[in-house]
Amino acid sequence: MEVVQVLHMNKGNGDTSYAKNSTVQRKIISFGKTIIEEALLELSSNYDIESMGIADLGCSTGPNTLSVISQIMDIVRATSGHLRRRVPEFRLFFNDLYSNDFNSLFMLLPAFYKMLKEEKGIGLASSQCFISGVPGSFYGRLFPSDSLHFVYSFSSLHWLSQ
Repeated sequence: MEVVQVLHMNKGNGDTSYAKNSTVQRKIISFGKTIIEEALLELSSNYDIESMGIADLGCSTGPNTLSVISQIMDIVRATSGHLRRRVPEFRLFFNDLYSNDFNSLFMLLPAFYKMLKEEKGIGLASSQCFISGVPGSFYGRLFPSDSLHFVYSFSSLHWLSQ
């Protein structure tokens, strides 16, 4: 049986779920924030992007995924404002194995859109932020050519030997 078929996180929001037991992953994400900021500043400064494609490879099923996306959007919005450019639309792609609980992640989206609107002042958040789930292994091709501007993966280093 292939690894792709047997490895998965505990689904849902129960006591043993990934969503409730991902503090180590949250810490890893905090360590990478400076690197993300630098990369996005360089990208946003050198290219005037109308619709930005962003992929999270090995996304989580809980709030960590949306927290990173929120930070990325904040950085791009601030850089666009500083450069007096229009903030791009965001095309966000969440990738993980087929067994990932994408439904739990998608159930968080209404609150995420509400937060974008109320806390960040992004009107009609869902029309500026397009979210998709992309199931599959990132050892195969997941996206068409020239569709992404920024790709990241935080807790998938254990797969590098593959």
